[in-house]
Amino acid sequence: MSTLDLSVVIPVYRSQETLRPLTQRLMKVLDAEGRTYEIIFVDDGSPDNSWEVLEALQVEHPQSIVAIQLMRNYGQHNALMCGFRRSRGQFVITMDDDLQNPPEEIPKLINAIISRKLDIVYGSYESTKKHSGWRNLGSTIIITFYNHVFQNNIRGSSFRIIRRELVDSIFPYNLNFTYIDGLLAWNTKRIGEVPVAHHARETGRSGYNPLKLLTLALNLFTNFSLLPLQLVSMTGFVFSICGFIAACVYAILYLTHRITVPGYASIIIAVLVMGGIQLLSLGVLGEYLGRLHLNVNRKPQYVERIVLSPATPDPKVDSTHQG
Repeated sequence: MSTLDLSVVIPVYRSQETLRPLTQRLMKVLDAEGRTYEIIFVDDGSPDNSWEVLEALQVEHPQSIVAIQLMRNYGQHNALMCGFRRSRGQFVITMDDDLQNPPEEIPKLINAIISRKLDIVYGSYESTKKHSGWRNLGSTIIITFYNHVFQNNIRGSSFRIIRRELVDSIFPYNLNFTYIDGLLAWNTKRIGEVPVAHHARETGRSGYNPLKLLTLALNLFTNFSLLPLQLVSMTGFVFSICGFIAACVYAILYLTHRITVPGYASIIIAVLVMGGIQLLSLGVLGEYLGRLHLNVNRKPQYVERIVLSPATPDPKVDSTHQG
């Protein structure tokens, strides 16, 4: 496979209005850098006309653009894995499709990863006010847990540049529940960040909703740490102590004839405390077992419907990647 200087991988979802201006600005910046490049768009089951726009862009720039259509919506991180496996650049840049990541900030990422000899550099947003409140809350929770698990203080984002060697290192991971930043952090400690601008969304709405952020958080929690199980164990221990203390208190009240309805309070306490702990424990265990079950059954990470690229002049249909 021939190599290029840069590959830009962009998951696409509900972005038919921004794809053309994004491409124009991106190519202008990359041309000014004087490096060989490719732009890889991965249509992640977008329900609008994004694919038609990508087809037209690929026809207009056949040597620079790779357009991939997935069979359905697999999620941003699975779409990134698809783009990574198709990429040829010595450095791989990822960014959003909504122009909130200005292409003009890309030279900052390139300069930082080369001059500081890092494996991955994140664009750290100078302000996140362009996101909704719940989006910022969800991102903060995920970043906090990420920092705890991987022992760093990096505020990751979807705007990043990665060395080829690090990208290749995560390819053995072929399971469905993908969290890119965790896979990258597993393989290197040379992680940095550089301040970049963050613009308001020009059209449309975010592909992330509270449910998708929760799913992303679960991917991080269950794939890279036993902390949820440890928290359940600690919670069970704490409530056991609380139950024991409550039992002692009610024993004293009973012996001093201060309980008007014998047995009621102790039964209610036991039912609520033990029932809640058991349901919580079963839920956490079920989450781990459910994901294990789906991965054992080889639920595909993604399935390509069509690939348009210089290497594949005829569309490639129905390529499945799974374990």
